[in-house]
Amino acid sequence: MKPTTTLGETQTPDGSRFLLLEHDGNYYFKLNGTQLMSSDWTESELLLADEACRFRKKKAAPRVLVGGLGLGFSLKRVLELVDAQAEVWVAELLPDVVRWNREHLQALNGKLLDERRVKVFTGDVYDCLRKQGSSYFDAILMDVDNGPTALVQPQNARLYDKRGLHLFYEALRPEGRVSFWASDPEPAFPGQLKKAGFLVEELPAKAHPRAKRFAHRLYTGEKRT
Repeated sequence: MKPTTTLGETQTPDGSRFLLLEHDGNYYFKLNGTQLMSSDWTESELLLADEACRFRKKKAAPRVLVGGLGLGFSLKRVLELVDAQAEVWVAELLPDVVRWNREHLQALNGKLLDERRVKVFTGDVYDCLRKQGSSYFDAILMDVDNGPTALVQPQNARLYDKRGLHLFYEALRPEGRVSFWASDPEPAFPGQLKKAGFLVEELPAKAHPRAKRFAHRLYTGEKRT
C-alpha cells in the first residue's frame, strides 16, 4: 500500500488544523480531518471558471477575481479562457496555501502564480473586494467555503449576507458575472441574489466526469446593465 504523505500543515484563523496531503499522485486538503478538495475531483472547479467567464459579449483584457486558490484548478482554467492582456487576481486567506502551490503543486498545474497576468492577494477575499472598489471586475469566482449555509469557517457568512452580496454587485462592471460554488443545493440563495439585483442562474455540477449524480451547485449572478 502506498503511503500518504503530509506535505504541509497550518492553522486557519479560528485555530483549525489544515493539511496538504499526497497519496499515489493525488493531492488533497483536509480541515480537522475532513477532506475539502482533491486533485481527482475537479469538475465543478473547472465549471465554476467557465460559468463566471461566460460573457454575453467577448471582453478584451478582462479583470477576473478568483476567490480561493485551493489546488489551482479554477485559476488555471481562467487563464485558459481569458486573453493575454487579462488581469487575474487570486485572493487566498492562508499564506501557506500560496506557498504550497509554489513549492509542491507546480507538477500538478504548473507555475500559475508566476504567470504575468496573475496578481496574488494574500488575505480575505472580502478585503480584496473592498480594496479594488466599484466596477473593477468583469468576473468573480467564489470557492472559499462550502456555500451560503454549509459554512466551514463562520466568518465567511458575511460574504453571503445582504451587505456581502451588495459588495459583489458593486465590484462588478455592467454585465459582469459572479459564480458561487456550493457543496449542496441552497434553495434560498437564488432569491437572495435576485434581491441584490442580479440576473440568476443555477447549475448542477458533478465532482468528477464519471460521477453518477450532480453533487454540487453553482449559482451565477450577472450584473444588470
